[in-house]
Amino acid sequence: MKGRPDYFYRKSKDEGYPARSVFKLQEIQQKYRPVAPGARVLDLGAAPGSWSLWLLDLLAGNGSVTGVDLNDPDQKLQARRNYKFLRGDFSTDEATRWIREQGPYDAVVSDAAPSTTGNRTMDTARSAEIARRVLDICDLALVAGGSCVLKIFQGGEERELLARMRDRFESARAFKPKASRSESMETYFVGLGFRAAAGSEEGPIPPRTRA
Repeated sequence: MKGRPDYFYRKSKDEGYPARSVFKLQEIQQKYRPVAPGARVLDLGAAPGSWSLWLLDLLAGNGSVTGVDLNDPDQKLQARRNYKFLRGDFSTDEATRWIREQGPYDAVVSDAAPSTTGNRTMDTARSAEIARRVLDICDLALVAGGSCVLKIFQGGEERELLARMRDRFESARAFKPKASRSESMETYFVGLGFRAAAGSEEGPIPPRTRA
């Protein structure tokens, strides 16, 4: 029955994560390795915090996670080292300035989604707009060779968004993790090897030199 706690929901609670979405990122990481050891990661739409918590566990004290969301994340994150958070809308100029000041980043991840209305056309259009903003931030704050993982609702403008990613990354593909509910219209785009968009006069930010 829809809404009934399933395996991934129960597993997230058993492992101390606030949401089942953690296993979607975990599967993406296992398959594509978008987050390298020592990475600086930007998590857009971070609340309730499962992705940020798991990324900090993955990085194990090396690297950092910066989160942005309209809502506060889980309290477990407040005590974690190498974590910064801004409560706000990452589509605003103010948030963008803060994001750039904290960067640059080796990876940008986003599980952000609009509040659904039941109108599929409206919901997919709003999801596409969020995805565009994530890619705009990649253009401003992602280093050369960096990666991006973002959520998009199917049935709308995902082909255009995937084409835009392929214009910016050496490889970009759609992937639906097993942890996504079968009835969900969500899928994820994974971009690896960031480069400047075709026609851009500015190249991407040079990669950081790691000790």
